Amino acid sequence: MSAHRREVPSSFLLKAFTQSYDWGKLGSTSKAAQYAKAANPAFALDENKPYAELWMGTHPNLPSTMEDGTPLPTVIAENPRLLGSHHHKDLPFLFKVLAIRKALSIQSHPSKTLAERLHAEQPNIYKDANHKPELAIALTPFSALCGFAPRRIILSNLRTTPELAALIPGPLIDAFASPSIDENVPAQKATLKGLFTALMTAAPDQVTNQVNKLITRYSSLPPTDTPRKSSDDGFPDDRTLVPLALELARQFPGDIGIFCIFILNYVTLRPGESLFLAAGEPHAYIAGDIVECMATSDNVLRAGLTPKRRDVVNLVESLTWGMGGATRSMVHPDPWGGGSSKTVIYDPPIPEFSILRVRLNESENEHHRAIDGPSVAIVTRGRGEMAGGVTSLPLGEGSVVFIGAGEEAVWRARGEEGLEVYRAFCE
Repeated sequence: MSAHRREVPSSFLLKAFTQSYDWGKLGSTSKAAQYAKAANPAFALDENKPYAELWMGTHPNLPSTMEDGTPLPTVIAENPRLLGSHHHKDLPFLFKVLAIRKALSIQSHPSKTLAERLHAEQPNIYKDANHKPELAIALTPFSALCGFAPRRIILSNLRTTPELAALIPGPLIDAFASPSIDENVPAQKATLKGLFTALMTAAPDQVTNQVNKLITRYSSLPPTDTPRKSSDDGFPDDRTLVPLALELARQFPGDIGIFCIFILNYVTLRPGESLFLAAGEPHAYIAGDIVECMATSDNVLRAGLTPKRRDVVNLVESLTWGMGGATRSMVHPDPWGGGSSKTVIYDPPIPEFSILRVRLNESENEHHRAIDGPSVAIVTRGRGEMAGGVTSLPLGEGSVVFIGAGEEAVWRARGEEGLEVYRAFCE
């Protein structure tokens, strides 16, 4: 090892940094800002500034650092043992906290194959050749659009929403409604593709006209005294979709994405519940605070609810066209590490990452076996410490920890709040 390189412990605290985007929650209402401030009292929190994301990892746009300011990519390059035996030369994931005040775009992420082609053809727009699967876990009540709804729900919305039907040619609706075609067979997927493509490519003046008609009609409806979150079969009814449409129209007047609430599943998650967004799944985050982990990539295909560049052609190509309830996208945590209920794992069907959640009451401890890969963890509630090897790190809300490959970890809670930690890792 050259003289300028230095050994570091296998576990150490990190400084994570915030991103300010228009859709983020303002000031101290943002979990991203709360954690940044709690971990660093010198953090200058501005109550009028949107704090959208807290980034934890090695992404070149905003890498985390050691407490002395050394960038995490530099530390890993000088100490490759931290990554273990896997083939990556860097973290294969980016860990985040998101605080959402305003809806994110209707979007999907390309598969690796499509990402490679888009990067080769348009490297100035699609800046890498990787896919970007995402796992979102709610920290507070969280809402999102996720995946195409069952055909019967889409058909019902087409029948009861004339403004939506007006944007889609009748023959395409008839083909989609054909009783001779079973859901999720190739022929039915083709009819959904025709219907959705027609909607997303409708003439802008027609879209504006029909959005205005929809919002005028919804604004004239009397408020319900006892709104329900869903109909008897578990899917949203008008008493849920009306306020959602009105809010999205306030955020994005005249936008075609407003009509996606009638085509995609609208889901609300409680803290601890999660969604996995695989390649080719249309989605949009609506509101709430989450921890999110993703494969390291910047590739996004947008089609609505955004002032940014839209790529409907490639978004349509990227989609898998499966239909069904949002439960098919939910990841249910399982016990991890010998069945202890104190640690559960969210384990999506990809190799780049999984997430552990540790919940301890006051004075409880939890042992994690050594993992053959790197981890990044954040304390989302309480205080305590993490002991690994010869290292003992004090922890408070917002503390971010890097744990190198092969390092055991013992988590200890101190205080009445106990300790809650989310730990992203690959193995």
